[in-house]
Amino acid sequence: MADEQEILNRWRLVLGRYASEQISFSQNEARFVEMEEALDYLYEREYGEEQGIRQERGGGSEGSKLTVPKWLQKIKKLFPKQTVEIMERHALDKYGMTELLTDAEVMRKLEPNKELLKTILSMKHLMSGEVLVLAREIVRKVAEELMKKLEQEVRQSFFGKLNRSMSSPIRTMRNLDIKKTIRRNLKNFDVERGELVLKDIYFSARMKQYNAWRVIICVDESGSMMDSVIHSAVMAGIFAKLPMIDTKLVIFDTSVVDLSGYAEDPVEILMSVQLGGGTDISGALFYCEKLIDFPYRTMVVLVSDLYEGGGYDNMYRAAKGIIESGAKLVVLTALDMEANPDYDRNAAKKLAGMGAHVGAMTPEELVGFVSKVVV
Repeated sequence: MADEQEILNRWRLVLGRYASEQISFSQNEARFVEMEEALDYLYEREYGEEQGIRQERGGGSEGSKLTVPKWLQKIKKLFPKQTVEIMERHALDKYGMTELLTDAEVMRKLEPNKELLKTILSMKHLMSGEVLVLAREIVRKVAEELMKKLEQEVRQSFFGKLNRSMSSPIRTMRNLDIKKTIRRNLKNFDVERGELVLKDIYFSARMKQYNAWRVIICVDESGSMMDSVIHSAVMAGIFAKLPMIDTKLVIFDTSVVDLSGYAEDPVEILMSVQLGGGTDISGALFYCEKLIDFPYRTMVVLVSDLYEGGGYDNMYRAAKGIIESGAKLVVLTALDMEANPDYDRNAAKKLAGMGAHVGAMTPEELVGFVSKVVV
């Protein structure tokens, strides 16, 4: 019976207060009424011009007295975090409630998450003063969370490689050099017992010295590349902290901006991008070619959907110049966590045929690829 009542309550929330004559809340009524009011505040916008008519049909129900700040406070109290994030996203993207990002009081109540970060990047031109300060703080929190998730992968890929030519004073099973231990103790083999006596045990040292590589991350900042811009900024921040990598970061649309000086600060990078506009990949690649000092220790990572606005022949010529110099050209057609690629497949095929490494890599896969090349 309790399960049936729960199902009825949920259906009532789905249908809204206009179904009150057919379905009544059967338990914990006060809480469900609050939930319905919060849902109503947002989703009544779906009715558009008919909203006033439907309110009259509700049997004398008064319109909601909620404001945006009160609504945000209420949904955080009533719903799970995941549901709150979905409702906030609907409010911004579906119903255009821009006051969520232009009112300081409201901004303080928003839950930092990746989707909110994307919305802030799209709407930061509307922000100023205290609102902009709060937006930067949200960007910082989300960027730090993304970096924490990826830094473990970086440590494993770059610092987890063993140097078996050196012994280590750190005696752990993880560093145990089995082959060297057996080889050095063969002279201690007990013939009578048929046992190998281990008088000395050897451990491998973790590698600490590297030949510096220059990694140039070149990111298309057109509107369709939102996820890629976010993760490229985060990856640049992580790479910039590695002693074996000299990181350069370039963003572009129809013009090129060198943000290498901010590579260690993903927040500054993300707040600098201007998503949207055209695409001149060839111009960006020609610029990156100028940053190459030692080609055989340089990797250019182009993050783009490859829909070129500056002429495909120019793009191929620029790519050819980088490849023929001896530098490695890596083309990432997607750089989001889901790696759902949307790109010009003909251009990708052409670049791959020229010798570029082309693929739709997640940030984790990019870390693995770069570590194999530079370590």
